[in-house]
Amino acid sequence: MKKFFLFNIIVVFFITLFCGLGTWQLYRVEWKKDLINEIKIGLSSTPIKYSANRIKNYQRVILSGEYNFEDQIYLYSLNNKGQPGLDVITPFKTLDQQNILINRGWIKKEFKDNPEINIPSKEIIGLLKKKNKKNIFTPDNDVKKNVWFWINLDEIQSLTGKTFNNFIVILENDKINRPKPKKISIDLPNNHLKYAITWYSISISILFYFLYFRKKQ
Repeated sequence: MKKFFLFNIIVVFFITLFCGLGTWQLYRVEWKKDLINEIKIGLSSTPIKYSANRIKNYQRVILSGEYNFEDQIYLYSLNNKGQPGLDVITPFKTLDQQNILINRGWIKKEFKDNPEINIPSKEIIGLLKKKNKKNIFTPDNDVKKNVWFWINLDEIQSLTGKTFNNFIVILENDKINRPKPKKISIDLPNNHLKYAITWYSISISILFYFLYFRKKQ
């Protein structure tokens, strides 16, 4: 009797768990739709002068100032073909003394620290994007070798002596091939509804098997 009670508890736990996962995926469906709409609005926006007081995700901005190539960092990244390489993240100081990180684009690993990739520019245009958060699978940054896996603002402040906000500018410039500027697109996969159906189907299957088992008993 005790074993049967424990079995019931396990069945209820997994049905609840999989239903919860299905519901979470339904929330993700709406989140992805909102994100795609946010990107779509940003891509059609007119560039405005960058200001730390007017920050909006995926807003197109124009900045005047200069790069600081000495404090440049290299962020592990895949290009649009899935090839591993590095994103070149360069600090930029605006004419009104505001600091912002610029993702200038992707390079192959062999071009790391190559001065040919450092192209001075006094004015740039790009999209503001909130930096990604670290998850449990993200390795620690190797600051000494200057190979990063996530943008840690505390480590960057220790390295540069400057503070930066949570937004990065994704450089837009079709004339530059190295680093190759990243393309922001609304073509994002949205399979969360399919995942939700899968989790709910598993829950229903467990329930049917459980009821069949009870009937047999």
